[in-house]
Amino acid sequence: MMQADVYCRDLAARHYENFSVASRFVPAPLRTDLMRFYAFCRTTDDLGDESSSREAALEHLRQWRTETEALFSGAAPVHPVLIALHETVAKHALEAQPFLDLIAANVQDQTVFSYSTWPELRAYCMLSAAPVGRVVLKIFGIDGAAALKLSDDVCIGLQLANHAQDVSRDAKIGRSYLLREDSDLRGTRGAIQALVERARSLLASGEALERMTRGVLRLQLSLYRLGGLAICDRIEESGFRTDVTRPSVSKATKVALLIRAALALARRNGKRGC
Repeated sequence: MMQADVYCRDLAARHYENFSVASRFVPAPLRTDLMRFYAFCRTTDDLGDESSSREAALEHLRQWRTETEALFSGAAPVHPVLIALHETVAKHALEAQPFLDLIAANVQDQTVFSYSTWPELRAYCMLSAAPVGRVVLKIFGIDGAAALKLSDDVCIGLQLANHAQDVSRDAKIGRSYLLREDSDLRGTRGAIQALVERARSLLASGEALERMTRGVLRLQLSLYRLGGLAICDRIEESGFRTDVTRPSVSKATKVALLIRAALALARRNGKRGC
């Protein structure tokens, strides 16, 4: 188990900046659980994006789904990520579906390369983004339909911000998450702007979700929301031309967001104490 957790920690630290920033405030047991889950997400994405061909990716993802289903059926896992995740699944009574949805999203990436309408893209995001928030809430002991709906909005909003940021990068691998109906009506720049506007609208649900939580989860959720909005701001500052160059959020901005979220949490705690 120790070696499996080291493997997961390395994956999380290399690929999830929010994990490395916010995790220092998370109690150690929950931090380990998040680390294991993020390692699962990273492994799933890598199987889809870093295989030698789409055929190889589909085969690797098929095998990964089989191993994941076996984990939830009680079989002893072999892959280090699943070995580590086994304890977290049992501790928090996690269900298989969010994990299988994440795999399904990566399978879809191998066969669907663009989306015409918002309902089509939203259905994809319900597989690729919403499960992340649902598992994180479950790990923190948060449940209920209202919280899940708000979490879905925030996760989808964050993914749309990332898609709007990565237009040039996605184009190099033959993918586009800009809606064709927006591109036909408003051109590429207008389609990027439309994606950013939709992201902002969905990320706004984060404030209501944060009010349902407290402590470090509220801080972490605030960082996700503010981080997504910061990406939207950078895209707007670039003139919505991420088809030409990819903007990024500076380290100074990330630190400022952390301070802003921490101060907001302190104010709320102070008001509750009064």
